[in-house]
Amino acid sequence: MDINKGDILVMKKNHPCGNDQMYVLRSGMDFKLRCTKCQREFMIPRSKAEKNVKKIIREAES
Repeated sequence: MDINKGDILVMKKNHPCGNDQMYVLRSGMDFKLRCTKCQREFMIPRSKAEKNVKKIIREAES
């Protein structure tokens, strides 16, 4: 799966704040994501992130 810095991931499960869109700050072996609603940043392993992605919104599309 091709996920780059600046993409917005729509996840299958919601963040505890109720939002399902995460902004990609860093990609590699794990992702650093930021919730677009509450601005909380967190790290998640690549395998877990790729399994939970429903849709990718590219930086150029928005």
